[in-house]
Amino acid sequence: MGVLERIKEIEEEVAKTQKNKKTEYHLGRLKAQLAKLRSELLQISSKGGKAGEGFDVGKYGNARVCMIGFPSVGKSSLLSKLTTTQSEVASYEFTTLTCIPGVIQYNEAKIQLLDLPGIIEGAAEGLGRGRQVISTARGCDLILMVLEADKCEDQKRKLTREMEKMGVRLNKRAPQVLSLIHI
Repeated sequence: MGVLERIKEIEEEVAKTQKNKKTEYHLGRLKAQLAKLRSELLQISSKGGKAGEGFDVGKYGNARVCMIGFPSVGKSSLLSKLTTTQSEVASYEFTTLTCIPGVIQYNEAKIQLLDLPGIIEGAAEGLGRGRQVISTARGCDLILMVLEADKCEDQKRKLTREMEKMGVRLNKRAPQVLSLIHI
């Protein structure tokens, strides 16, 4: 059983367990196990990073847009409102652990919208699944930053820095490359 399956199993048990004085200890242990498993997902990958589950989503439609942002800023809620896809929304961080695609119908165009897991500081160095998230974003036609209203400038600066460390230049023209041949 993988980490993602174990997390889902524990979350289901937490959801069905009644909350009272007798179950406090049990719920505390379950939440500790959840925290441990989530921290495993955020460990720095020392083996060069294997492919993540659910990040290989085929292109669909006329354009591909991905949403990036810090955990719990509303990416999944936005995906659920704009598309028919229902992405899991919860009050804790890292609810989205894989890439979740949706499709927006606009006039005759189909626009693929990708809900990516939250990026944390250090993502470009391999913290969390940052490299996989940024690599997925690199292949998109548009990168949409989803930010908290009261922290938007700080979050935008941090996300831009993480993207640039991985070679993604936001709002900049591609450099002109000239080839001079000397014979």
